[in-house]
Amino acid sequence: MAVYSYQASDHSGQLRRGQLTAETLEEALAQITGSGLVPLDLKKAGNNEGGILSRLKTHYLPVPAMELIVFTKQLATMIRVGIPMTQAFAILADQTEQPRLRRLAGIIQKDIEAGMSLSAAASKHPKVFSPMFCSMIEAGETSGTLPEVLDRLLFLTEHEAKVKAEIKTAFRYPLMVVGTLVVAFLIMIGFVIPRFVGFFTAQNLDLPLPTRICIAMSDFLSNHGAALFFGCLVLAFCCHRFFNRTERGLMIRDRSMLGLPLVGPILIKASMSRFASILALLQSSGVLILDSLRILSTAMGNAAISAEFEKIREMLEEGRGISGPLSSCKYFPPMLVNMVRIGERSGRLDEMLNHVAEHYDQETSHKLKKMTDSIGPILIVSLTAVVGFFALAIYLPMWELTQLAGKKI
Repeated sequence: MAVYSYQASDHSGQLRRGQLTAETLEEALAQITGSGLVPLDLKKAGNNEGGILSRLKTHYLPVPAMELIVFTKQLATMIRVGIPMTQAFAILADQTEQPRLRRLAGIIQKDIEAGMSLSAAASKHPKVFSPMFCSMIEAGETSGTLPEVLDRLLFLTEHEAKVKAEIKTAFRYPLMVVGTLVVAFLIMIGFVIPRFVGFFTAQNLDLPLPTRICIAMSDFLSNHGAALFFGCLVLAFCCHRFFNRTERGLMIRDRSMLGLPLVGPILIKASMSRFASILALLQSSGVLILDSLRILSTAMGNAAISAEFEKIREMLEEGRGISGPLSSCKYFPPMLVNMVRIGERSGRLDEMLNHVAEHYDQETSHKLKKMTDSIGPILIVSLTAVVGFFALAIYLPMWELTQLAGKKI
């Protein structure tokens, strides 16, 4: 038998707390409901819910996209078959494996029982439920089409998870090779080259340029390596605080990323796909265009592109259509603007935007493949240059020693 602590509400709305013994959680829940109470919280007594590791899992660790997809699928299914919202979240709080989502399901259940709407309850947790997610739910609640809206959200979330996975996969190989090169360089400079320096010096050789460069780098690393390491840590911390925490830093970082060769065009096309798919979803769900742009400015994930939406909103408030303001913005290509213009004139904007999103998905995949094909030879050449440099630095003096030995014989 296990001891369970519970919180429950009676028929008058009074909060009751207590403990009971039961074999399973289901049996404990049955005891509470059998006594005429409405369970609000039920857990095993003695659980260390306030532990550091537990709190880290339930409050701070990010929720993976696939976990949020499964959570949303379960919610949409239960709402579609007519299960009341509070009961649906009680089931999610009991069955969800992801710790943070499980905790939030219980909190949202209590907020809904207190009279709050689902969108308002979810908006209290912006780290997990994005502004777009909450706005879509609000639109579904207003129009009475919440299950259909959740289905559209699922499609968009799965689509974006797929695009992000493709981008991460494309960058994984170059980053691994570059990391390996850096580690090999440090090992050669810090450990291998110093072993040969004393031997070469004792022979009074006229060392070649590659060897002298390696010795100079090795001396610098041995004398100033610790200061360089801690300096890099401080610089990385300051850059993180500036480029990831300040508005100006975010703008500089994102503009620089969009201007990079190979990488910049991929990021722009991925952003255009995201813009088109989100706007199509918002328009098909009945969200007003100004509200859609407000949501897009927080959902794009790029400060440079998000800043353009403020200009678009100002022009829309003056009574212009969306295609005209888009054409005046820096990062929106003519093809997208023309498709939006056709969608506006035909009254089928969401359909055109879906076509645009599909097109840019294909373009992103094509650019990723092209980038991977281009980076491969560059990495091979770089690896060959590094290996050749160190080979020359070590073997040229040894070759000279061999020549001297031959002359003496």
